[in-house]
Amino acid sequence: MTSIQPVKRKRKWLNYSIVFLVPALILYTLFVMVPTASSVYLSFTSWDGVSPDIRFIGFDNFVEMWHSERVHNALRNTLILSVVLVIVENVVALLLAMLVDQVKWFRNLFRSIFYFPTLLSGIVMGFVWTIILNYNFGVITQLLAKLHLSFLNVDWLGNPDYALISIIFATVWKGAGYYMIIYLAGLQGIPPELTEAASIDGANRWQQFRHITFPLLAGAFTVCMMLSMIASLKIFDQIAVMTDGGPGFATETLTYIIYKVGFGELRQGFGTALSLVLFILILIVSLIQIKLLRSREVQL
Repeated sequence: MTSIQPVKRKRKWLNYSIVFLVPALILYTLFVMVPTASSVYLSFTSWDGVSPDIRFIGFDNFVEMWHSERVHNALRNTLILSVVLVIVENVVALLLAMLVDQVKWFRNLFRSIFYFPTLLSGIVMGFVWTIILNYNFGVITQLLAKLHLSFLNVDWLGNPDYALISIIFATVWKGAGYYMIIYLAGLQGIPPELTEAASIDGANRWQQFRHITFPLLAGAFTVCMMLSMIASLKIFDQIAVMTDGGPGFATETLTYIIYKVGFGELRQGFGTALSLVLFILILIVSLIQIKLLRSREVQL
């Protein structure tokens, strides 16, 4: 008799859990699984996104993608942005975290100042930096004019040589504070006894960072580099506001070409095929990154 009661109680809680899980499962199926399956099908069609006529064309979209110089350029820009942003964002975030961690007075103030840009949406951030970098009336242009250094003025957003750099700089300004918080949490989780013992043994700051701080921040590195890589591979807002993919196609990325082709040129089939390739790219890069970064994590 006593053994039956736990079984009934367990079955009762199982029924309750199913009741709570079913609505979430239905919503997930309707808004995630069904659209995903539809996208896979649409990537093999020539649908324009408007008409009810959906014609199956097989692998034609992927063949066109393989031979398209525009897609190759967008892929190249995406990879450049991703590599540079992952490195620069994490280096800047780690430096900010170490700086804030050493501050004894107004630590929360500095942390809030560095974190504030992350609260802005990509659209707002794009408009802010468009005003700052505008060649005719931007903040930098006016500042250089007042300093009689107008000859140093550069068309940051209108010159193909500088447009991508401008987007990278603005993105780092917005995102570094977010990763700083993660690194700061990792730094504060390192026992101070370790660095004190290393200091007593004669280790300088660089040696302490290399042999103690850096290995023990491996978990934070895994999280931050994963998040920054995924965010950079699907960057969109900044490009839409600051350059619109230009000048020419100098800043067009895979996510932006998906938008331009799908909604601007009414080629939803080709755009969906591009999004499927981007999904596979993000999945492969993420798996490789997790494998490499997890192998060097150190547990206390």
